[in-house]
Amino acid sequence: MKRRNFLRSAVAAVPMVLLEPSMAESFAPAAQTSSSPAGEPVQVPAGEDRFGEVHPRGFSFIQFKVSTQETSGGTFILEHSNLVPGGPPLHLHPEQEEWFYVMEGEVLFQIGEKRMQLKVGDSVLAPRKIPHTFTAVGPKPGKLLIVFSPAGKMEQFFRDATKHDAPPQDAAFYRKYGMELVGPQLK
Repeated sequence: MKRRNFLRSAVAAVPMVLLEPSMAESFAPAAQTSSSPAGEPVQVPAGEDRFGEVHPRGFSFIQFKVSTQETSGGTFILEHSNLVPGGPPLHLHPEQEEWFYVMEGEVLFQIGEKRMQLKVGDSVLAPRKIPHTFTAVGPKPGKLLIVFSPAGKMEQFFRDATKHDAPPQDAAFYRKYGMELVGPQLK
């Protein structure tokens, strides 16, 4: 997927059903929660989750902003808040691009072999099949807006990964959601 197409998808959240109905079915989430009526805007207030749920990750809190089913699998958007040092292990998505936008603090990213420190207003794209990870750095917690396109199984991953009994860095667990665990967290 070309970067321009990915960004257009992330910003516009164009439903896949407009392209081909059979494609939309392949991206349908396993467990559907709720949805707005077709064509209705969905407002999610600052500091809130789309469904009023709590998704702690140990190194941050996650709030769903745009659900997979609202975009027919085209996009999933979440916010990582109170991001402290830690972050996810080095992993890759064979089928998704992942776009990060720094809203608060400073965040160190590794994408492929390249490391970069981003500040408020900076963004970076982690292309599919390229290992990546991130961690907060600096004196205050970070906040990220993250977009997955297509959504794949990412919404369900975050639902399951934030349960108390979820294995934190288990390769089989990651594989179940279409990701490959390839290394440790950033230090």
